[in-house]
Amino acid sequence: MALKQYRPTSPARRGLVLVDRSHLHKGGPEKALTEGLPKTGGRNNKGHITSRGIGGGHKRKYRIMDFKRRKWDVEGTIERLEYDPNRSAFIALIVYPDGEKTYILAPQRVGPGDKIIAGKKTDVKPGNAMETGQMPVGTIVHNVELKPGKGGQMARSAGTYAQVVGKDRGLTIIRLGSGETRYIPGNCMATVGAVSNPDNSNQTLAKAGRNRWRGIRPLTRGVAKNPVDHPHGGGEGRTSGGRHPVTPWGKPTKGAKTRDRKKASNKMIIRSRHARKKKR
Repeated sequence: MALKQYRPTSPARRGLVLVDRSHLHKGGPEKALTEGLPKTGGRNNKGHITSRGIGGGHKRKYRIMDFKRRKWDVEGTIERLEYDPNRSAFIALIVYPDGEKTYILAPQRVGPGDKIIAGKKTDVKPGNAMETGQMPVGTIVHNVELKPGKGGQMARSAGTYAQVVGKDRGLTIIRLGSGETRYIPGNCMATVGAVSNPDNSNQTLAKAGRNRWRGIRPLTRGVAKNPVDHPHGGGEGRTSGGRHPVTPWGKPTKGAKTRDRKKASNKMIIRSRHARKKKR
């Protein structure tokens, strides 16, 4: 994917860098595969803010995605690639011979007219989905299931991928982008290839309003608040907020581990994503 750099014809255009989406479908989404997406403004049913920094933004429709890929041994055709406002990756509209249509995450190096298939074991080709236990060691994958039949949960964001690095007693060993290495059941599905739109992280929005269009409100730093509003607030002059950074509710943050030591899936993690930090 290419990046578009704009000339500074106005202050809002100076420094603007966006992903080139000229190759995507120009029209609207497939109507039968969409549903309404109401906005909450970060508020619960009592009107209290429970998620800060949310509000406004352009109206959206939710695209119903096929994260499970359980339509086995039926070859589908990619009709078009589309933009999805609900995620950083692009999506692909798949048409099957029986007329059924679904949306999947678009992998890199696929385009309209390409054939894809899902099954217990398929060709190792971008867009094809199969059980991780049937994949060759070294395969790059995305949309990885953690529980058979639940649907892909890992490596779904733009440009992300995981790698199959081994197999052991019916389990597959995969390495994630964070550096974590873990087991997953060998009958969990995953899709071959990396997720599309790898340049998403290289965008420069250039003005605050572009974030407001995305429904993201500005957040005030804790050190700029009063003591009644944040544990970092107050102090004479400008202060750094104290020795231990915490959330507005006093919970340690910025690197403090919050994972439950008794979590059942801990035994599936071979190497923590924090292991690299310890060596420094």
